[in-house]
Amino acid sequence: MTRIHPTALVDPAAELDDSVQVGAYTIIGPQVRIGAGTVIGPHCVIEGRTTIGRDNRFYQFGSIGAMPQDMSHGGEVTELVIGDRNTVREFCTFNTGTFKEQGVTRVGDDNWIMAYVHLAHDVRLGSHTVLANNVTLAGHVHVGDWAVIGGLTGVHQWVHVGAHAMIGFQGHVAQDVAPFMTVDGNPLAVRAVNLTGLKRRGFSDDRQRQIRQMHKLLFRGSLTLEQARSEIEALGTDDPDVRTMLDFLAASTRGLVR
Repeated sequence: MTRIHPTALVDPAAELDDSVQVGAYTIIGPQVRIGAGTVIGPHCVIEGRTTIGRDNRFYQFGSIGAMPQDMSHGGEVTELVIGDRNTVREFCTFNTGTFKEQGVTRVGDDNWIMAYVHLAHDVRLGSHTVLANNVTLAGHVHVGDWAVIGGLTGVHQWVHVGAHAMIGFQGHVAQDVAPFMTVDGNPLAVRAVNLTGLKRRGFSDDRQRQIRQMHKLLFRGSLTLEQARSEIEALGTDDPDVRTMLDFLAASTRGLVR
């Protein structure tokens, strides 16, 4: 049976699995759907057309599914979709999307999202990411699987952060961050391959060697971006890590952090 604190206000039209827990003074709106095993802490507001999957944990004082903070938004009904097994700590704010993209802000699975994180409209957050305290993702930011973003980092709108990338503390991210790279400093720059993360995820020595070669071609030589892209293609487009890099470069519109 759903365990709803007597002080919580859950709209009768909301769809909550029988195993969902809702804390004291939380408010849940009529267009919200929440899957099995999810726990919503006290003093949260979950509103808008928001779908939350299974086994998530939302701590206290979250604002989830509010309208986008976009002055051009005309009140259209857009969505927030959150996957499974995410941990969302205190004071996080996730907004719904806009029709500048697909009308959806989307969060994947197994993410670790610390306190005061903001996900603006149309953000696409992959799976297995870590967003440390006070990370702010502006509108239309895309973050790949397994990325790690350090505390107090702000990411400019439309920026893409590649899979397995790591951004250091207090980063000011105004250009795209290539997959597998560690970026840090002010101004932000590529420091190395994120070898610690790759090793933790079981990347073989051969895979690491291939990624280090892509790092060298992109950031440590005198090649233009197009020349580096051609050299990376020559490494073998059937290789999944090469494909990840090439697909990212093809979608990049803001230039790369170098």
